[in-house]
Amino acid sequence: MLKEFMAFLAQYNIFGIAIGLLIATKVWTLIKWLIEDLITPLILQPILTKLRVKHIEDLSYKWVLYGKVMSTLIDFFITAFLVFLIVRYAHISLAVK
Repeated sequence: MLKEFMAFLAQYNIFGIAIGLLIATKVWTLIKWLIEDLITPLILQPILTKLRVKHIEDLSYKWVLYGKVMSTLIDFFITAFLVFLIVRYAHISLAVK
């Protein structure tokens, strides 16, 4: 049974998938940090200061927290753009070889 399990791991390259998953989670953590702690505050800080709001998530109108929606949308678009750049770079690198 152990030999079958090892053959299964080798056949489907489970170790490679696991390593890729670990790297992907760390890259996601890095991207999330870049977006939440660096890019978004740099872009939105002047606006938030004028509105006298400390965090974008605090923006609300009649108990509707539209600041959270805006924050999520900004997070999505920046992440999508960074993924686009990474895939584009990888595609160009593979085309050169």
